[in-house]
Amino acid sequence: MADFDRYGTCTHTAEDLVRLVSACLGVAFTERESDYRGVYHVADLDGVRVEVQPNEIPGDDEDEPCNAANPECHVLVLTTTPLPDPTLRTRLESVEGLVHLGHESV
Repeated sequence: MADFDRYGTCTHTAEDLVRLVSACLGVAFTERESDYRGVYHVADLDGVRVEVQPNEIPGDDEDEPCNAANPECHVLVLTTTPLPDPTLRTRLESVEGLVHLGHESV
């Protein structure tokens, strides 16, 4: 089973969010680059994966939002945990300007 949460902001840049989430969770992010996702940041800690990425995904003609339901959020924070983690959610929701956008368990 895996648990996924999606957060977004329209007030912070990706770099700001990396700094804020690093301080909030005590994790270090690694910058990565992908043709599909653009530049994004990843932190792994004890089975928890946290990613900070732009909502606009680079494309051939025009950028398309990764999260089309919330195009106003220009930066996303994505979390993957083995089980629901209410403590992680509470800590991330304490970051000013970061809003919980969705949850999925599979």
